[in-house]
Amino acid sequence: MSALNHNQFAITTPLYYVNDVPHIGSAYPTVATDAISRWYRLKGSDVLFITGSDEHGQKIQRTAAERDRTPQAHCDAIVGNFKSLWEELQITHDRFIRTTSDRHAAVVQEFFQRVWDNGDIYLSQQQGYYCVACEEFKDEKELLPEQHCPIHTNRAVEWRDEENYFFRLSKYEDKLLQLYAEQPDLIQPNNRRNEVLSFVKQGLRDFSISRVNFDWGFPVPTDPSHVIYVWFDALLGYITASVPPDQAPTLANASHWWPAHTHIIGKDILRFHAVYWPAMLMSAGLPLPSRIFGHGFLVTKDGMKMGKSTQNIKPAYLLERYGVDAFRYYFLKEIKFGQDGNFEEVRFVNILNADLANDLGNLLNRTLKMVLKYFGNQVPELDVTAIAADHPLKSDGSALGKQVAQAYESLAFHDACEAIIRLMRAGNRYIDEQAPWKLYKQGEATKVAEVLYTIIESVRLAAYLLSPITPTISTRIYQQLGYLVDFGNSPINDVSITFQHHSQWGILAPGQALGEPQPVFQKLELPETSEADL
Repeated sequence: MSALNHNQFAITTPLYYVNDVPHIGSAYPTVATDAISRWYRLKGSDVLFITGSDEHGQKIQRTAAERDRTPQAHCDAIVGNFKSLWEELQITHDRFIRTTSDRHAAVVQEFFQRVWDNGDIYLSQQQGYYCVACEEFKDEKELLPEQHCPIHTNRAVEWRDEENYFFRLSKYEDKLLQLYAEQPDLIQPNNRRNEVLSFVKQGLRDFSISRVNFDWGFPVPTDPSHVIYVWFDALLGYITASVPPDQAPTLANASHWWPAHTHIIGKDILRFHAVYWPAMLMSAGLPLPSRIFGHGFLVTKDGMKMGKSTQNIKPAYLLERYGVDAFRYYFLKEIKFGQDGNFEEVRFVNILNADLANDLGNLLNRTLKMVLKYFGNQVPELDVTAIAADHPLKSDGSALGKQVAQAYESLAFHDACEAIIRLMRAGNRYIDEQAPWKLYKQGEATKVAEVLYTIIESVRLAAYLLSPITPTISTRIYQQLGYLVDFGNSPINDVSITFQHHSQWGILAPGQALGEPQPVFQKLELPETSEADL
């Protein structure tokens, strides 16, 4: 695998299948990918964040026909919904790849030819049970009663007996096992790695990469009577999107950004990304990604996977009622990334009120009001270096940057949020214990200055480190602390705010003018009837 520039980071979401509008299950990994992209930008890295749409296959063709549309018209309509939702979620993707584009067609054709020339494609007969929703053949032992798909449990599979072109996956079994041994962190989390190892060790069978019973896809270059299998086509979207838009769509021109460092995917498509994809890349002589992370499912209150057919909470409902930062924070803080997680609206509201309205927002607001009253709305004047190393907020805050960095870079968003909010809880205990309003009446101005400084500096650090997840709240906090005054709603990762400086505790300048204290996160209230109850 070729080495990337150490200051370069490329990351992808799945390319979402556009048979229907986006749901929470697709918003979740996109928010996670956005948060890690923002983190690396915060550090000053050169980031490429790729997302997009997977638009071919029989499922699309059937869905379009049911809605009396052409497949292309259907894709165009649904893609617009994805783009609108990503905008509402403040997703900062750099490139959006559509697999029906002419640029993608050129890359698919070149890649197919490389694999063909390597002798890894051949024509044979395919028999078996096929799930159109998965666009995948299923082993009979995987099926549920009445031959239902184990993932799309409300759909029966179809029997297929047809001639297809196959990729020689079995040829790469030993090479894949060697890859997993040499790069133990390639597949994460560890339980996903174990699933892949178990699957490969059972023996790999070649898989079909063409279809003949429909025509919505790219023709096979060597035999236009077949269309290229949607997964063979879609995986290559990551490479197409790696090519700069002003350059010709070739494999060679993808080399600046390819290989991607990280693929964020759902656990239901782990096999395609962790087995088929590396083998395909090996066959084409291309380098492999560094990390494939399979996140868990979001499930409804009834324990069903949230998806296009089963969801009972829509992203638009949560965004309209509670706001984007609430959405982003809850799903990354409350669900350990990699594990399945339930959504309960009561818990959603309680967590947001406890963490963002009370522990963070109220602490800042009450403290700034005291600074306004006692110090003329300027950061209190004091010798920051004289604050004792064992001061509870300085001690915890000084270790926080390193701790949060480790959590973000291992995709442990829950741990990052918990560490940050833990400092805010300590700040609330500290202000109650010290009671600066009493100290001020007793004439202890020096002590009051230290108490208030250490609290607002801790809130500043928390806002900075939380900004990849809660960009709006963090920006509001920074503005109230006297930063970003001339930048409107510009993000915290403005060039004037360097990571090396702002990720440390103790950098808030004494005497700095502060903004007007205002609540940064309003307390949430449950509706009388939620969408989950409808």
